[in-house]
Amino acid sequence: MHIRYSANQKDVKRYTTEELRSEFHMQNLYQSDEVVGIYSHVDRMVTLGIMPVNEAVPLDKGLDVWHTFGTKSFFERREAGFFNLGGKGIVKIGEKEYKMGYKDCLYITQGEATPIFSSDDAKQPARFYGVSAPAHCAYETRFISIADAAKKPLGSPETANKRVINQFIHPDVLKTCQLSMGLTELASGSVWNTMPSHTHERRMEIYTYFEIPEGNVVFHMMGEASETRHIVMQNFDAVISPSWSIHSGCGTSSYSFIWAMGGENQTFDDMDVIATENLR
Repeated sequence: MHIRYSANQKDVKRYTTEELRSEFHMQNLYQSDEVVGIYSHVDRMVTLGIMPVNEAVPLDKGLDVWHTFGTKSFFERREAGFFNLGGKGIVKIGEKEYKMGYKDCLYITQGEATPIFSSDDAKQPARFYGVSAPAHCAYETRFISIADAAKKPLGSPETANKRVINQFIHPDVLKTCQLSMGLTELASGSVWNTMPSHTHERRMEIYTYFEIPEGNVVFHMMGEASETRHIVMQNFDAVISPSWSIHSGCGTSSYSFIWAMGGENQTFDDMDVIATENLR
């Protein structure tokens, strides 16, 4: 488990490109038959990448749960959401199996047994992307297919931000302790997400970008509105976005991304919008 400590906005103003990336950027999440975990002290969120190829992979493989969390199991005081961004796969929890297709989601509640991840075909392995938040109560583990996600169309071609927000782990879909997750798909020709920019002081956010065509990138915007920064994102990269930072991005092509939030509330529209002309 890799650990990232909190960084404040005053110090970030002086960061070099490499310092900014080492603090917030996450890459190489998918290693054959391994669990890659990054534990952020920003709201104690955990980002996970699991790519089973030749064997079934338990979530706690190599994570040292006791040393990191001080608990006997990963889900003793946590909840998590997992998306499959690869070939078909299966998540097994106890005696129950959840078949996961592309862009399907599985919410795992607090108190569950350790899940085991596998791929249907080693030549087209599943890529399980997960985010976990601390939890103090349990609800119900639930599978949500991409077809069953709540759809929220936004934007327009004229502003290059026509997109559909697919809400999966969201109060309109199911109950969770604090975690919210969804998947946003940009239409062909659209490149901006979350513009105008915003912050939400009460919640942090983690993004992972995918479906970025070869030879293209996404510029993830962050920093304070008065002193913006950016991190260049490749396909399957993820990034930590603290509550004081703006949330926005622009690609050299259309793309998709998964957002995950944790903090004081789950109100999707609880954000402080920043007028575009006020950005610096």
